[in-house]
Amino acid sequence: MKALVQTGFGGPEVVSLRHIADPVPGPRDVLVRVRACALNRLDVLQRRGPAVLPGFRLPHIAGMDVAGHVEAAGDEVRGIAPGDRVVIDPTLGCGTCGRCAAGDPGHCADVRVIGGNTAGGFAEYVAVPARLAHRVPGHVGLAEAAALPSTWSTAWHATLTVGAVAAGETVLVQAAASGVSIAAVQLAKRAGARVVAVAGSDAKLALAADLGADLLLHNDADVVPAVRRFTGGEGADLALDHVGAATLKTSLDSLRAGGRLVTFGNTTGDEVTISLAGVYHRGLRLLGSGAYTEAEFSAMLSAYYGGGLRAVRMAEYGLDELPAAFAAAESRAAIGKVLVRP
Repeated sequence: MKALVQTGFGGPEVVSLRHIADPVPGPRDVLVRVRACALNRLDVLQRRGPAVLPGFRLPHIAGMDVAGHVEAAGDEVRGIAPGDRVVIDPTLGCGTCGRCAAGDPGHCADVRVIGGNTAGGFAEYVAVPARLAHRVPGHVGLAEAAALPSTWSTAWHATLTVGAVAAGETVLVQAAASGVSIAAVQLAKRAGARVVAVAGSDAKLALAADLGADLLLHNDADVVPAVRRFTGGEGADLALDHVGAATLKTSLDSLRAGGRLVTFGNTTGDEVTISLAGVYHRGLRLLGSGAYTEAEFSAMLSAYYGGGLRAVRMAEYGLDELPAAFAAAESRAAIGKVLVRP
């Protein structure tokens, strides 16, 4: 098969299109013919180096978010058959520890991730445990389905589980046109909240408005007083922030007394300085999102398939167009997901 194989760290030149042996599924695995695979920030970070996930080894095939057709199934597989259209949950775990047994493989001490530290979907085929293959209904395209796994599950967990958004609340969403925030805006609106979208361009804010955001703010604007005015002087109930160092103080300062901040990324840096007095005097809650569970992945798919939600795709590229795909994904003008289609 053809696959994009990473052999070093650096720019797109460390990844090349090669012919390698087809993966062989085990008795409980399925072999999936990849029809689309979304680029994620993890793919970019691990290409640049150093590796983010423990257990990462070169050569490596990236690509976490896979959708395609089942080509073959192992002898012990039940419920999934060749020809089925599927999308893959990329979080494997070790499969044997207590966390994995409880359906929480993302917190496994020896976590394995398809496309993260095991072979992924930037290839014609990928072999995965059958339990991770979820059927895609006929009304959802495979390219659309490939835009869901990582971003929508992360947003579901951060917004609904950890953030516990409720009807009538005001939710501040940073980087509102990124893949995960596009999902978060819609999930918060679906829960009955008002959404304050913060983004870096008119085009990104226009998308947030189209997805239902109630207040649109440029990230170079005076966000905190604008949020106060919008909430009658109170502040937001919940802030969702995966940007990190550049926005965390603004997110905290925008909260009402007793408000909560969910952090689930550090795009602009990992270390911040905050006022502990400001946190404890105002009764703020700082919540790390952590990993989604298998049950949340299934719930997210069911909600999406039910209608009323939209995955935004920016562009699609072939395997031989990887430099252009990376450039699109890394651009500050990027809106939505970039897909690779073998």
